Amino acid sequence: MKKNATLLLAFFSIILSAQNDSIPKDSIKVNQLDEVIVTGQYSRQSVKKSVFDVTVITRKDIIQQAGNNLADVLNQALNITIIPNASTGKSEVQLFGLDSQYFKILIDNVPIINDEGLGNSTDLTQINLDDVEQIEIVEGSMGVEYGANAVSGIINIITKKTSKYKWSIIPYIQEETVGDEYNLSTKGRHIKSIKIGHNISDNLYADVLVTANDFKGKWNDRKGEHYVENDGLRGYDWLPKKQFTTKALINYSKGTLNAFYKFEYFNEEVKRFDAIVRENYMPATETTNPTSSDEIFTSNRFYHHLNFLGKIKNHVDYNISLSYQQQKRNAEFYNYRIRQEEKFDINNFEYESRKGFYSKGTLSNFLTTDKLNFQAGYELSAINGYSSSLAGTYESDNIKRKLDSYDFYASSEIDFTDKFSVRPGARVLFSSKFDTQAAISLGTKYLFNNGIEARVTAGTSPRLPNYDELYTYFVDINHDVRGNENLNPEQGISTFLHLKRTFWFNDNITKVASKFSVWYIDVKDRIELTIVNETPLAYQYTNIDTYKTWGTSLENTLKHKNLSFGLGATLSGYSKVINSSEDYNDDYLYSFQLNANISYNIPKYDLVFSAYYKLNGAQYLYVQKVDENDNTILVRGKQDGFSWLDASVKKAFLKNKSLEITLGARNILDVKSVETTATQGGAHSGPPSTIQLGYGRSYFLKILYKLNFG
Repeated sequence: MKKNATLLLAFFSIILSAQNDSIPKDSIKVNQLDEVIVTGQYSRQSVKKSVFDVTVITRKDIIQQAGNNLADVLNQALNITIIPNASTGKSEVQLFGLDSQYFKILIDNVPIINDEGLGNSTDLTQINLDDVEQIEIVEGSMGVEYGANAVSGIINIITKKTSKYKWSIIPYIQEETVGDEYNLSTKGRHIKSIKIGHNISDNLYADVLVTANDFKGKWNDRKGEHYVENDGLRGYDWLPKKQFTTKALINYSKGTLNAFYKFEYFNEEVKRFDAIVRENYMPATETTNPTSSDEIFTSNRFYHHLNFLGKIKNHVDYNISLSYQQQKRNAEFYNYRIRQEEKFDINNFEYESRKGFYSKGTLSNFLTTDKLNFQAGYELSAINGYSSSLAGTYESDNIKRKLDSYDFYASSEIDFTDKFSVRPGARVLFSSKFDTQAAISLGTKYLFNNGIEARVTAGTSPRLPNYDELYTYFVDINHDVRGNENLNPEQGISTFLHLKRTFWFNDNITKVASKFSVWYIDVKDRIELTIVNETPLAYQYTNIDTYKTWGTSLENTLKHKNLSFGLGATLSGYSKVINSSEDYNDDYLYSFQLNANISYNIPKYDLVFSAYYKLNGAQYLYVQKVDENDNTILVRGKQDGFSWLDASVKKAFLKNKSLEITLGARNILDVKSVETTATQGGAHSGPPSTIQLGYGRSYFLKILYKLNFG
């Protein structure tokens, strides 16, 4: 991997030297349209003015990938790894090697609730993008701005809230194959959506959006739910999943006041069919009545968000959000008479849920000077959580817990000169469960005379223990695994350096933008399952380990007339200090990622060609294995690398370009699974030798019509 690091740094130096020789002297005077962001800002402003480095995934990128949910789009992003789970229908995600407990997903700056948490542990396939304006990603600890569990960063989804038309009606259908499987009824992926927007007056806008996404599952050699033979082929390789989303928005804007109310209802149904079929032979009639035991998991999310944004006496800015959210996952376990398609012995119960109230408010721009800005804010949440004893390794009683948190924070932004800015901040975090926590941050920005933008940010954020770590109780004759209600929050700290520069060529019609980044993240008091008793063997979650990661990346974008091209690479090292193991190894293990994208527009024919490629290099992890002498040893496991390629072509029809047809392919390289020795075994089984990543090469067709008038 040292060779990869050398190549990456050499690549960076070659590009800078080549570009430096071609810089027009007046290039820094060129006015350019810059992306406007809101994440972590006192008010909407351009990326260039922000002290934080913010990565933006635009609406254009979402459209060109025909992205329906967040997993479709983030799959191509650097430093993000998405692993779908064929047996649950969920998508697991990592940012800088840390799982989704360590970063937050927000919608319009409000963390979104899910079955397992608020903002964290979110299933990306449950986040619909049909009303999204852009996605903003900030890497590194954001504990001051966004509180606990923002150790590795945050992903903020910004939704559309206005339209320039009196009426806007946008329906679309999207048909996809699932690998090589497709028909109109029992195979494939079928998406239908319609959005209706209306400017009721000059100050009032409203819209409603309805989307249905029906994933029929991946069959492979399985025979589906109606199969009656007991040969292990009943059911699906990838579980069928139906999603239904309804969203509504009312937005009011007049003078300095802007207010909106957003509502969302989300429903998801995932079916799991047992491969074991009971024949139920009846000698009297010499017939059979096959039955099986199946499960249905249904998630329902209600999301309410009321926001007020404006000024007090035309001077002080205020931004207040109030949100009530609930997501509940219900389970239905039943026996099924397959031929009669009849359920019996039905058992319905609540499986997991979260519900509660959340509010966040800020005041800023207290001073009239442009050189100094100050912001003070609060963040309150009261969340009730529930988990059935069947949802985890808990004792027989179901787990019901409430967590209230009360945070207060402040930061200032000081512009010492037009080139040099500093942003310090601090937050104090109170909760009903844990001791008082704190988060601090410091961001700096410096603009060099040669056009280089330098940003250095350092920050901290705690990570709160989850349900499994607190409440697990799995004790029988063969096992003793327990949670620990006395756990302390983990402590995360990160430092990031970003260097950016934009170059112009050919009389300013060719633009090249480069960004070089270096980072370090350290998580202390890491919670791990440790041996607390040798005989009999007993485990318990404790604060004992440390996780460290560092890395470097280079990203470049080229825009020339109708051509856009991007190329990025990242090298990351991970070290885990396993104090819970006597023979732990804290060596850094390295992984490499590369992504590229290209888009070409032919205006004469209203055609856009796009392709997105990502190389995920091999990943390594120290795992415990049992040797031939039944001794537990630590060995370096490996998960093989893989590449992912998507491509599409979009064409607009009619004089007003109101009809758009997009044809494309996902997973062109036909990735299905990778070999691995980097996973631990379960309580009753050994580690898996393969990890499923996809269901093969798939094709999609999207037809969208824009009916705009007034």
